[in-house]
Amino acid sequence: MISHLMRAGRGSLRVSDDGYAPGAAGLHLAAGLGLLRPEEQAFTAMLDGWGSQQMARRLSPGTVAARQRAVRAFAAHAGVFPWSWTAQLVDEWFTDLRAVRGLRASALRSYQEAVRLFCAYVTDPAYGWPAQCLARFGTHPVQVCHEWNTAVHVQDAEADPRKRAFTRDELQALFDYADDQVTVIRAAGRKGWLAAFRDAALFKAAYGFGLRRAETAMLDTADFGANPHAPEFGELGVCYVRYGKAMKGSPPRRRSVLTVWPWVAEVLAEWTGQIRPLQGPDGNPALWPTERAPRISVHQIDHRFAACRAALGFPAGLDFHSLRRSYVTHLIEDGWDPLFVQHQAGHRHASTTAIYTCVSSDFRTRTLRRALDAAMDAALKQTGRNR
Repeated sequence: MISHLMRAGRGSLRVSDDGYAPGAAGLHLAAGLGLLRPEEQAFTAMLDGWGSQQMARRLSPGTVAARQRAVRAFAAHAGVFPWSWTAQLVDEWFTDLRAVRGLRASALRSYQEAVRLFCAYVTDPAYGWPAQCLARFGTHPVQVCHEWNTAVHVQDAEADPRKRAFTRDELQALFDYADDQVTVIRAAGRKGWLAAFRDAALFKAAYGFGLRRAETAMLDTADFGANPHAPEFGELGVCYVRYGKAMKGSPPRRRSVLTVWPWVAEVLAEWTGQIRPLQGPDGNPALWPTERAPRISVHQIDHRFAACRAALGFPAGLDFHSLRRSYVTHLIEDGWDPLFVQHQAGHRHASTTAIYTCVSSDFRTRTLRRALDAAMDAALKQTGRNR
């Protein structure tokens, strides 16, 4: 509900002789009753109708709720209802988000997109809101987000420049620290060594298969299978990712990730065969259970990873997603085919894989040296033939 400080729109509510407000347009009224708070109730009905439209596009409830919160935040900042919004009000709000709250470009654009989509809905004659507002309040909503007052997506990668892949030494230090915590906690006779073991295995699996946070958290023990072309990995030759990053309006994207390093299969075999049965209750399918919940959450993953990062003194740019960046980078550096790496990561376009790749200067130097040597050998062979 909008704050009582919000200024009311112009005009007054008009009710027909039989007591009904003109038009339905999502306003659910009891028979014979008018609107008690017409501005607030109309705005709430707009949000509800827009939410239904977004859900009809198969957007997730979380996405819909986040967009509705953004629109409510703008309405509260503007102090007026949608039929009184102007481009100047939205400019002031975006300026406040950027200058005062310091929102990143991607976050700012998500707010702008939410307001733009909401305005597109309430200005569409098919939903009847322009006529409703004109009849009730003497004015109608207009689109306030335009190309000339919203952020433009001008490049593929707009992530924080501090975000990067781990170097191989940093990655080894992370895994060693996670392993050491199991030994330290268990030697002290304290609770928590099972959780520490789970964290160490989880970090290694996320890197070993190039997984995102949600993909890692949602893994089940049944999400692995044999690869007939790599029998040495046994039943851990393929990781079936069922909760991959979804496109707009689509369900989670599935993909299969082949095991490329033997040590990943060894880590998972030890976890599932020896340690997990000590923590996971019978019948729980989750690969990463906790003491209090059947499955670890993405927030818990972030918290546990941040604790390890702080203990090692690593910069904030190394987050959990850096494990995925490292996976792509190290495969490229080790000479794996870029198309294979793209499919492993689940990227639709090679350009996305290129964004993830943070190759070291040593790799570039080796690549340049191989190219120069090949060119020199070809030139010498050509000279010999000419003689």
